[in-house]
Amino acid sequence: MRVLIAPDSFKGTLSAAEAASAMAQGVLRVYPEARVRTLPLADGGEGTLDAALAAGAEARTARVSGPLHQEVTATWALLERAGRRTAVIETARASGLMLVEPSVQTALAAHSYGSGQLIAAALDAGAAEIVLGTGGSAMTDGGAGALRALGLKVYDDGGAEVPLGGASLLLARRAEDSGLDARLRSATLRIAADVDSPLAGPGGAAQLSGAGKGADEPARHLLDEALQHWAGLLEAVTGSTVDVSGAGAGGGFPAAFLAFTDARLERGFDLVADLVELDAALADADLVLTGEGTLDDRSLHRKAPLSVAERAQARGIPTVVVAGSITLPAQALAARGIAAAASVLDVARTPQEAFAHPAEYVARATQQALEGA
Repeated sequence: MRVLIAPDSFKGTLSAAEAASAMAQGVLRVYPEARVRTLPLADGGEGTLDAALAAGAEARTARVSGPLHQEVTATWALLERAGRRTAVIETARASGLMLVEPSVQTALAAHSYGSGQLIAAALDAGAAEIVLGTGGSAMTDGGAGALRALGLKVYDDGGAEVPLGGASLLLARRAEDSGLDARLRSATLRIAADVDSPLAGPGGAAQLSGAGKGADEPARHLLDEALQHWAGLLEAVTGSTVDVSGAGAGGGFPAAFLAFTDARLERGFDLVADLVELDAALADADLVLTGEGTLDDRSLHRKAPLSVAERAQARGIPTVVVAGSITLPAQALAARGIAAAASVLDVARTPQEAFAHPAEYVARATQQALEGA
């Protein structure tokens, strides 16, 4: 039996690679002769870089500016196939929430300049294609900082360059792209949108995720106003509409790129699936296992496990799902070709025990799901 194990992360407990390894243990307890392949996945946010590395990409590092100007070492990846180099960058590695202490001040001042420096490093390494994951960001700057690292100039009404940071976008009156890195014109830029939110407004970047970055209500309102102003300036300068579905990902990171480059927004899971060649892996599988931390209503929208199941179903391959907890009804799972499912919380005696030994209980849940299939 050929078994493909392709989970997302169990956030807070196991990375996608760790979850895949634990599920493999469970598979081999039931089918010791199985040929098992693990293929960690992500939905275009955090975990995208790890998925690329697990698929054979080479890890690279660069010293760049963090979201509050502090110097940080950020990891990115370079994947070479058929002579074509693809860089995989997570904006969180240079401009992420994990690099700051969330507060109103940091929410207003954080920027994406370091993410632009990572793009420059990728171009220096000969990348013809750049994949950008946008989850876990600290900034709400509409991608302005990243493009400024690549040569964009943004001026206030007195002709001075405006400071970096989301709130400073309110000062922007002119954007000049004559100094923009010329290599951006020939590179393919693919931005993974892990949310459907627009750039600004009630469901936009500031209102949707600002609180998690430390912004209180007045700060979220200020950042939203700044993003609306930035969108208006970008559209006036380039004629491009940037406040589109998905532009709110990563603090509005896609906006500046949609205006000044040929970057395209893509559904996060589909982009990662293409990157790791999921379809080719499915073609060589008799059984698929997938999973994530919580399988609930949100999993119905653009999330990895059910998307994997749907692709497997289209090929007539049964899928087994393992998750930390499962609240979706059985009929919703069956409709996507899921033959069996098991929850870690149903296997462990207590939630505390499950969190203390997540890998073992994922293995046990996998075993239980397969035995009951």
